[in-house]
Amino acid sequence: MHTSLLAGKKGIIFGALDEKSIAWKVAERAVEEGAHIVLTNAPVALRMGTINELAEKCKAQVIGADATDLNDLENLLTESQNILGGKIDFILHSIGMSLNVRKKKEYTDLNYEWMQKTFDISAISFHKLMQSAMKLDAMSEWGSIVALSYIAAQRTFPDYSEMAESKALLESFARSFGYHWAKKAKVRVNTVSQSPTMTTAGSGVKGFTDFYGYADKMSPLGNADALACADYCLTLFSDYTRMVTMQNLFHDGGFSSMGMAPEIIE
Repeated sequence: MHTSLLAGKKGIIFGALDEKSIAWKVAERAVEEGAHIVLTNAPVALRMGTINELAEKCKAQVIGADATDLNDLENLLTESQNILGGKIDFILHSIGMSLNVRKKKEYTDLNYEWMQKTFDISAISFHKLMQSAMKLDAMSEWGSIVALSYIAAQRTFPDYSEMAESKALLESFARSFGYHWAKKAKVRVNTVSQSPTMTTAGSGVKGFTDFYGYADKMSPLGNADALACADYCLTLFSDYTRMVTMQNLFHDGGFSSMGMAPEIIE
């Protein structure tokens, strides 16, 4: 069902790698609801993924940008405003990567240079993005910035490794920077803590398939899929959530409120 929820709004979507990506679904749904968007990802991700197919479908331009590089971010924000014809109404930060996880390093034996890279890509990039946007005065009043998180920011999931700290930092940036954005231009900043989702990135975590099944049983509504997450993000981009900011919002079928589910012990 299309309702023109984002009619006339302009946005930037980070992190659409392939059709399994949450960011991919957000881009598709945002355009279906009337938005005009720019797509962006790191140059290496642009080579690996199929983002040009998404761009053609969404009639969107693609701008390569390393989200850890301030020059790239400033260029992205400037060019996006030129392309879209004005300030940005919404941004999705859907970025996360850990070399320690990829290379199967145990949490008690991490490579610290890789850990710093993880934090820079997965969390500090969020602060860099918001700081760059504020310096350029790139966001519209009552705009919305959303980053994707995970419940490992609050609870222990051993195989999620240092990404847990990355998500905790990401959520802290949303609260802290959200205050300053609200005071400056009524811009809202929130994180969405999503169910484990069958994305290319998520599937690379050790034991992901087993945990996906566990979470699905534990959640009264089951796991929220990528499309459902996209719809939720759209509500946060819309004018209906103007007074929601500095929040970490669980979109997980009820998992975060559960203690024990009979289905797990049957």
